[in-house]
Parts: sequence; C-alpha cells; structure tokens
Amino acid sequence: MKILAVSGSIRAKSSNSAILQAMKEFAPDAINIEIYDGIANLPHFNPDIDRENALVSVIDWRSQLRNSDGVIFCTPEYAHGVPGVLKNALDWIVSSGEFMHKPTAVISASPSIDGGAKANASLVQTLRVMMAAIAEDTILCIPAVSAKFNHEGKLTDPVTEVSLRAVVDALVLLINRSNP
Repeated sequence: MKILAVSGSIRAKSSNSAILQAMKEFAPDAINIEIYDGIANLPHFNPDIDRENALVSVIDWRSQLRNSDGVIFCTPEYAHGVPGVLKNALDWIVSSGEFMHKPTAVISASPSIDGGAKANASLVQTLRVMMAAIAEDTILCIPAVSAKFNHEGKLTDPVTEVSLRAVVDALVLLINRSNP
C-alpha cells in the first residue's frame, strides 16, 4: 500500500515535515509512506499553461497522487489558513480529478494551543470540495508542536506518536474500505 505524504511547509527544519518522517518510520512494513518533496517546484497556478504539454513538475505531482492509495497532509497554520505553497499545489489539481474519492488524512501542527485548527478546517473543507474521502478519525490537530521534538528533529512525545499511529490505522482502514 502506497501513501503519499505532503507537508504544507517547505522549511528545512519544518515540524510538519518531521511529523511525516516520524509516521514513515513507524508505519507497518506493508505500508509505504512516501514523502512528496516537489511542492516548492510547482509554478504559480495558471490555467493558461495547464494544457496537454503541462509542466513536468505538475505532471509529476498529478502522477504521484494518482498512483497512491491514500494521502496524508500535514500543514502549519499561516494567518489562520494553509500556506500559499500548499494552496497552490491544490489549485493545480482542482479540475484534474486526482482527489476523486481518494482516502485522505489531514493533520495540522502548530506552536499554538489549538494546533492550527483553522488551517486544518480550511484544508479539510477544500479537500472535501475536491471529493477527497476524509473520515473524522483521519483528522488531527497537534498543539504545541515545538515541544514534541528533540534537537535532532525526532518525535519524543509518546501521546503524539499514539495519535499519529491512530491516524495511519484509520487511513489504512479507509483505503481498504475504498478498495474492496
């Protein structure tokens, strides 16, 4: 089973990217969590250049999504919303159909006490409009994220690890229900 993991942050030491890396490390052997690292390479969305000869980065993005059994997003919250780089990536696939019934998990992680709940809700709403399959137990907000990692960027908070494992389990269940 292949799950594509997408960080809403392009920072080198992003907590959101570290969360996805932790999930990749503790995923069961039968689950391949592949971290997509091309989000910063996507040009600004412009339907005028989205033709038969679409840009290589857009073709790769769409292909990665199409060839995955499920998707995990992990995003920070910027000004009560998702980062522009993530919204831009989603704009490229609004009309191409890669999220039609795609099992999806949405995680937000923030230093704030609500864990980026507004960005999380916004991302869930956008993905549901795009017809992604999102179950309530595949949605998670992680508050005070900075305190959950050590200096090497490794997850050290056992409660967060349990919550992340539960999201993976719920996503796998959703994928299995979608592909009988």
